[in-house]
Amino acid sequence: EQSPDIAQSVDATKIEDTGAGDQGIMFGYATDETESLMPLTHQLATSLGSRLTEVRKNGTCPWVRPDGKTQVTCEYRLENGRAIPLRVHTIVISTQHSEDVTQDEIKAGLMEHVIKTVVP
Repeated sequence: EQSPDIAQSVDATKIEDTGAGDQGIMFGYATDETESLMPLTHQLATSLGSRLTEVRKNGTCPWVRPDGKTQVTCEYRLENGRAIPLRVHTIVISTQHSEDVTQDEIKAGLMEHVIKTVVP
């Protein structure tokens, strides 16, 4: 279900009241960092998002709700002008969730069932 705040902008009747509705980023370029020819950060963020959907649908993390976002930052080194991924520096996962789950449960569940299954 879409949030009432977003729906108010998307379903506006006057053009001047219409907002973007939601936000997103278009990103991409070909690279040989991964077999998919996408940057490692993009591939990991996409895989984390897919796994988040999976643990919601299969009941592994029943408190997860449909609205989630991911972000991955990697550390690179330059080798002969080529960026080589060294390590995953930061992972951010934001997900809508039920009201009866604690932040500690969210953190532990996402680490165990989403991050550890996706990130090497």
